[in-house]
Amino acid sequence: MTAETVAGGGGSTGFAFRTDSVTDRTLDELDAWWRAANYLSIGQIYLLDNPLLREPLAPAHIKSRLLGHWGTTPGLNFVYAHLNRVIRDRDLNTIFIAGPGHGGPGMVANTYLDGTYSEIYDDIDHTTDGVRKLFRQFSFPGGIPSHVAPETPGSIHEGGELGYSLSHAYGAVFDNPDLLVAAVVGDGEAETGPLATSWHSNKFIDPLHDGVVLPILHLNGYKIANPTLLARIPDLELDQLMRGYGHTPYLVSGGFDHEDPREVHRRFAAVLDEAMDQIAQIKADARAGRLDARPSWPMIILRTPKGWTCPAFIDGKPAENSWRSHQVPLPDARDTPAHVTVLEDWLRSYRPEELFDDAGAVVPLATALAPDGDRRMSANPVANGGLLRVPLRLPNFRDYAVEVPTPGETTSSATAVLGTWLRDVIVANPDNFRIFGPDETASNRLQSVFEATDKQWDAEVIDADLDNHLARSGRVMEMLSEHQCEGWLEGYLLTGRHGLITSYEAFIHIVDSMFNQHAKWLKTSRAIAWRRPISSLNYLLSSHVWRQDHNGASHQDPGFIDHVVNKKADVVRVYLPFDANTLLSTYDHCLRSVDYVNVVVAGKQPQANWLSMPDAVLHCTRGLGIFEWAGTERRGEEPDVVLACAGDVPTLEVLAAASLLRASVPTLKVRVVNVVDLMRLQSEDQHPHGLSDAEYDAIFTTDKPVIFAYHGYPWLIHRLTYRRRGHANLHVRGFIEEGTTTTPFDMVMLNDLDRYRLVIDVLDRVPGLDARQGTLRQEMQDARILARAHTREFGVDIPVVADWTW
Repeated sequence: MTAETVAGGGGSTGFAFRTDSVTDRTLDELDAWWRAANYLSIGQIYLLDNPLLREPLAPAHIKSRLLGHWGTTPGLNFVYAHLNRVIRDRDLNTIFIAGPGHGGPGMVANTYLDGTYSEIYDDIDHTTDGVRKLFRQFSFPGGIPSHVAPETPGSIHEGGELGYSLSHAYGAVFDNPDLLVAAVVGDGEAETGPLATSWHSNKFIDPLHDGVVLPILHLNGYKIANPTLLARIPDLELDQLMRGYGHTPYLVSGGFDHEDPREVHRRFAAVLDEAMDQIAQIKADARAGRLDARPSWPMIILRTPKGWTCPAFIDGKPAENSWRSHQVPLPDARDTPAHVTVLEDWLRSYRPEELFDDAGAVVPLATALAPDGDRRMSANPVANGGLLRVPLRLPNFRDYAVEVPTPGETTSSATAVLGTWLRDVIVANPDNFRIFGPDETASNRLQSVFEATDKQWDAEVIDADLDNHLARSGRVMEMLSEHQCEGWLEGYLLTGRHGLITSYEAFIHIVDSMFNQHAKWLKTSRAIAWRRPISSLNYLLSSHVWRQDHNGASHQDPGFIDHVVNKKADVVRVYLPFDANTLLSTYDHCLRSVDYVNVVVAGKQPQANWLSMPDAVLHCTRGLGIFEWAGTERRGEEPDVVLACAGDVPTLEVLAAASLLRASVPTLKVRVVNVVDLMRLQSEDQHPHGLSDAEYDAIFTTDKPVIFAYHGYPWLIHRLTYRRRGHANLHVRGFIEEGTTTTPFDMVMLNDLDRYRLVIDVLDRVPGLDARQGTLRQEMQDARILARAHTREFGVDIPVVADWTW
């Protein structure tokens, strides 16, 4: 594989062509930076004291617990040094994404070298004591984690879980036309499904309005205990693979067989310049309107030894260029005298006496490559997106309200109504708001947005009718990979913009781990003063469990909510709006919020509208409330029973049950309560939205039966309310893993959430009713039998249910 030759051309905004060749002085600067970064990285893993080896290394100078990862770090340090050069020479706006999350010590070392780390953490200065503190804090109690965590300046990607570096990188460059994201992909990471799919993100880049991702596939050959796949296929096959993904690959190999590092620096610098010139040419052609087809964006394949520059052998076994260098190559350094000597020799091989002056400051040669100010990758405000975030210009959602003269009188698709509002959100925010989803925007009834925008697409377009709403520039991002949509959105949010992801409820589980990582990032970053708040991660889950009767069991799973509420209460929010107006009010709130994960579950099928817009706003502001119009309790009297609900279908069934009780047991005092903000059920000491005990008791009572119809798995409601005084009186109906291809009402009957079952629950739990209302109980049982029989004979729900209105 040979480097591609790229023709020269004129300059372009944000991406300049090469002007100077790499001199011997530049090679000296590259090598000094690299050696210093490597030394500082190893010091973080191993050293507790004697940070600059001003005396012979002793066991007392070495940490008792050796944590961290060395294997990928020298390659990351190498790339970082070279990126500094091109940033400085071309005045590039660049951020760095370290896909191998185990490169944490390297990223900390590089941010220390360019000065950003000491600017943010002023106690870790450029003195011997500052270096000691830098080393001591790493993977140490009360210190910093071993990954590229939120504490690391310039990071938007921790990388603790592999697979998302490229999707985050591409999300960062959408609507950032002059931004370059250098994304280093580890060859272990490259084996994950999300990463393998993310190579296709280049088909969604608008060369004019978006920035550029430069993928750098780092092949160091080994994972924790095995070789990596892409390092063990022929160069030609790897070249063809990357060309098949639509890239122009450049291969640089070096560092083997004791090769002079300066020669590797020289080769990589030349290839990096070739790639940067190709990018500059593509951007210039885009600005001039000369791009007739999708460009073949460059990517670099860097092949170096695993654990490059560590001891070749330790205890007679290969260390460098083997899996043994993945974590800590000398795990017994403190306790084995021979290993103390090996560690000291290893550290001194970087010649620290040449890199640090007498006071412990890094010498100018080793920091000469640092760009100025915000051009430093660690100081780029894009990587602290809250600095750049501007609030959305949101149309007044009240103007999109549906008319509700009386509860249930009108019918709407809640998400279709929301789509008209989102259409105008796009119009008002043409360059910092996007909708992401896996081929389901129209399926989830948000198709009104296509009146204002297209789906971004830079692959082939064959037929304008079949390929409708595809364009090089658009505000809707669709790819049939929840991983990519989630990763793109996270990258977009972390760099200061706004958006949402819409998905079928059952399949959002695909990104459970990605949600985990983002929620952990938010939890940590909220406690870091210099990290500014970013827009919330907003989910819109439709095609939900109760209206997947046509697709069957594979599409029926409401458990993402359970997964979300496991995270810290100050980060997660869950909303269950039950009609069009409550959904509008809810989503306006979500798009205004920062530093949360907002999960909104709403139906797309036509359903009754229950609240006028003024009432919906009041109800959503409270988060829950009593539907006085639906109950039969008299003001000033206690109810006999509380019928509670959360979710659109449970709300429908509770209201139908309340109607049946009103007609059949008119003396029964029924209170109907709806919960739209699920977190209100928790106590105020468990969640910021939680109700006080007094508020909860006033609504749900302390001694009356509560029949709760819930959208998801019923045990979550018990978990949220277990501390409440009336918990023993709570009986929850919800999804119990019963489902198939059937009718909507049969679906709720299969899970015992139907109106007839709810009435029976009331009769069973209100003292004295069971004996007095035996005939009604039998009627309810018969109604279930007749409803089931009707579906089996006619394939549709019984008219008394299908045509029911309040």
